[in-house]
Amino acid sequence: MSRQQESQGVVLTGYHSNAELLPQPGLSVGCPTSLEHDPQAASRRTGHYSVQQNHNALPGDTPSVESQRPRPSVCSNPGSSPRHSPNTRLRGRPPCQRSNSQDSLDELEMDDYWKEVENISCSVEKGGNEGANDEEEQQKPPDEGEQEEAWLMEAGLARLFDGSLAADQEQEEDSAAFLSTLTRAQAAAVERRLTTLQQTLRRRNRQHLPNVRDIFRPPEKNKEPCEVQELSESSPSDASSAEPETVMNVDVAFSEQALTYRDEKPRLTAQTTPNSPDDKLPNFRLLKDKTGQTRVGHLSPPDMKKVRRLALVEMTALFDTAGIDLKQQKAVKLKTKESGLFGVPLVTLLDQDQRRAAGTKVPFILQRLISHIEEEGLDTEGLLRISGAATRVKSLCQELESCFYDGTFPWQQLKQHDAANLLKLFIRELPHPLLTVEYLNAFISVNKLPTKKQQLQALNLLVLLLPEANRDSLKALMEFFQRVIEHQAKNKMTLNNVSVVMAPNIFMFKGCRSKVTEQQELSMATGTANIVRLLIRYQNLLWTIPKFILTQVRQQNMESQRKQNKERAMRKLLKKITTDKLPDKAVPEENSQGFIRVHAPQFSKVSMALQLTEDLQAADVLTRFLSQNSSVAAKREDLCLYEIGGNIKERCLDGETFMKDLFQLNPAAEWVIKAAQ
Repeated sequence: MSRQQESQGVVLTGYHSNAELLPQPGLSVGCPTSLEHDPQAASRRTGHYSVQQNHNALPGDTPSVESQRPRPSVCSNPGSSPRHSPNTRLRGRPPCQRSNSQDSLDELEMDDYWKEVENISCSVEKGGNEGANDEEEQQKPPDEGEQEEAWLMEAGLARLFDGSLAADQEQEEDSAAFLSTLTRAQAAAVERRLTTLQQTLRRRNRQHLPNVRDIFRPPEKNKEPCEVQELSESSPSDASSAEPETVMNVDVAFSEQALTYRDEKPRLTAQTTPNSPDDKLPNFRLLKDKTGQTRVGHLSPPDMKKVRRLALVEMTALFDTAGIDLKQQKAVKLKTKESGLFGVPLVTLLDQDQRRAAGTKVPFILQRLISHIEEEGLDTEGLLRISGAATRVKSLCQELESCFYDGTFPWQQLKQHDAANLLKLFIRELPHPLLTVEYLNAFISVNKLPTKKQQLQALNLLVLLLPEANRDSLKALMEFFQRVIEHQAKNKMTLNNVSVVMAPNIFMFKGCRSKVTEQQELSMATGTANIVRLLIRYQNLLWTIPKFILTQVRQQNMESQRKQNKERAMRKLLKKITTDKLPDKAVPEENSQGFIRVHAPQFSKVSMALQLTEDLQAADVLTRFLSQNSSVAAKREDLCLYEIGGNIKERCLDGETFMKDLFQLNPAAEWVIKAAQ
């Protein structure tokens, strides 16, 4: 049985080669440089991707002459598909040394990209699983204003334009608290889309809509608009210009930093272009924060919901500063499988895996394929690059489908390169891309941002926007790719090599089809490879929650609490204080004397008092707890000190969090030791 699911639009779907290259007499057919003698050869090397409309070439990506030529088909039977010309002839590849440079994508590395694209095409032509059971239905282009309406709904601001929604005081207060924390650039992003939608709706003669000026009132004289840095140590004036390029300032909103960069750009020195030989990937680092770094997964679901809404508005504001208009594609309906391994939605896979092991974050099949490749050793030359026989991979895929869960699959007979090809097949066959259809265009558009720092900032926000299943699975892949790269001296797979091989597998998927120009095709090739490169290289930064967003979450919680407390009856509040909080009355007294009380309800030692010192960190609290309670069987790495209540719902603390600084930020919080989730 199958069900209908909807996703939004498509980008790269497959490469269709129309190569008509013929060897020239007297010239070596195996060396790319032989084409330099024939200026018409490049023009005969044409092809197209299966992609959705409305994609522009990415600026700043101008590959070299050699890398601009799509590669000829490597399929053993080129005449078997209309994608290949009957005149296509296989050409040998030059015996060149692989590049170990991490600075730019050279011609030989992009050669791996085109070869991978052709391998994918051939696997489909030979009857692979890809596309076998999927039905595609192209939808009409979005109506005027539909993009803005969908964006506002995703940001949780539907009540700003739809007065027909049932009155919900809690939702109204939530929207008011959300809007009250927005920065100048974030508010401008919301206002811009609300204005566009209101103009459209008025033309449709719909219900009366509130004026956007009533929602975003201009600030009073001598009063600055609400800025996130109220609880930060830095100001936006020095956010971009005063810091070295290798520092990532997460105290100030990224869009505010981008505005400063844009305003000061004429006074800044010229930047090296993306294709400059000196364009090396910097070693970015985060500014140290005494209140601790917050990683994805360290916050409670209610606060993560707020993070996602803020990340959407902030990402849009960041792209707005560069004049980049992000357009989501319309939906295509895909008929998907409700069980199995390949071609099954991630959520469905996790549902069936979580019934076997509660708390599973990454599908079992993905975990097992990665572990098998690593068990065979990561020193194998060409790992991830060398493709296996399509028929053998198809047979292995069918065997896995039938006997993976009952534990009878013969893993000891599975070759490492075949396992790598199964891994890539699993990614490609996801009915909805790993980066989601909603944000795939945004990932590609990251290349249009003017600086590497802004590109990383955008990727950070996009990672936060991904659904949990996609984000966790993507992280598992990036960690695996990094381990492969660490063995590059033996396997010859550098950061660039892994990126160009994996980019087609991550960005290509089934959907609507249309042709693009050769320049757009080449730009997408180098652009998608660069995105994968950044995701691998900076994954430790990208899977964190910026402090300015966490500050906005705290402000929202405080605003919501203030309104809730105002509405409560004083008698009921006093009763709650005297009954529910009486046993804990010693805690504020200790706090006033420079102590905090740490609770551990899961363990025999219920609580302990600790003096707040300048150098007391969260890791010290856990160490002291374990030293005073030897009966605890849990390991240090399995425990976490949580900040609960006050202006945050729940947060697992980084070991380097300075407790005194955090207490000053959230004095009403409780401190609880429990097993890390």
